[in-house]
Amino acid sequence: MGTTTTCPWAHGNRRPTWHGFFRRKKFCRFTADDVKQIDYKDLTTLKSYITETGKIVPSRITGTRAHYQRQLQLAIRRARFLALLPYTDQH
Repeated sequence: MGTTTTCPWAHGNRRPTWHGFFRRKKFCRFTADDVKQIDYKDLTTLKSYITETGKIVPSRITGTRAHYQRQLQLAIRRARFLALLPYTDQH
């Protein structure tokens, strides 16, 4: 006797992937705004890419392209060196 399965996705059908939340498509804000160079003096932009503890948010989270992520990292480092941004949250 053969066994039958009552599972709807048992024979190659895909399992439902709805988890109860909507995931927005990530995009690079710098590409969308046609930015040529990220300025270290633009603190409002830089602060949105830093966590509360002072870490730089990775591009896999923000969706920033690699070219702009390198510029962003350099701008944040320059702003920290000139004391425009804190290194940690305890300053």
